[in-house]
Amino acid sequence: MGIGASLARLLVEKGHSVVIGDIADEAGQKLANELSCAGSSGCFYVHVDVSQPPDVKDLIKRAVELMGGLDWLVNNAGIALAKSVTDTSEEEWNRLIGINLTGAWLCSKYAIPHLKGKKGAAIVNVASNAGLVGFANLAAYCASKGGMIQLTKACALDVAAEGIRVNAVAPGHTRTPMGDGFIGQQANPKEFETEFINKSHPLGRMAEASEVAETIYFLLSENASFVTGAVLSVDGGYVTR
Repeated sequence: MGIGASLARLLVEKGHSVVIGDIADEAGQKLANELSCAGSSGCFYVHVDVSQPPDVKDLIKRAVELMGGLDWLVNNAGIALAKSVTDTSEEEWNRLIGINLTGAWLCSKYAIPHLKGKKGAAIVNVASNAGLVGFANLAAYCASKGGMIQLTKACALDVAAEGIRVNAVAPGHTRTPMGDGFIGQQANPKEFETEFINKSHPLGRMAEASEVAETIYFLLSENASFVTGAVLSVDGGYVTR
């Protein structure tokens, strides 16, 4: 959905083969079928819970088999939770960290052996402006995205000698099902969107998923061939403000 679906569409348009990994089997398979018909490249769907090591191992194995190798990895799986530190349960914390942060680590861990030695190999992690600044009532989410940013930097150093670049994007509020769902959790959604989102972003609006996808593609591409360990904000100036 959202950013992931936009990126898959963009990659297929650019002529790349893509494996989509998700737990939403019906939607994921439907998108893969649509993109396989729309482009000359293959687009495949694989069920995966990124918080579970066996699932991730199977995802990477099947991706390599389906595409004949692996050049890029994008860690985009994520959920949000609008709760404070004290209101967040242990189960909610573990689930969110497991998907948002542990999932990115596991996918990187098992993909890196297949990326080694590949010309232009790259990993992009989808973090958030919530990993750069704090937000009230987003404790677990902020922690996961801050951790993802530090994972990005550490991983970039670990694999630089192998020629693999690792970067992150930090989107602001983006028009996606998850972004709209977060707005819907607020006491006054319409007022929240107008006052908080639109007025707190210097560019005066939310991002579109396609804009984030284009930035991810830049970091994957050879146009960013000397960029690694970077965190690129795609937030309409929110963090700068």
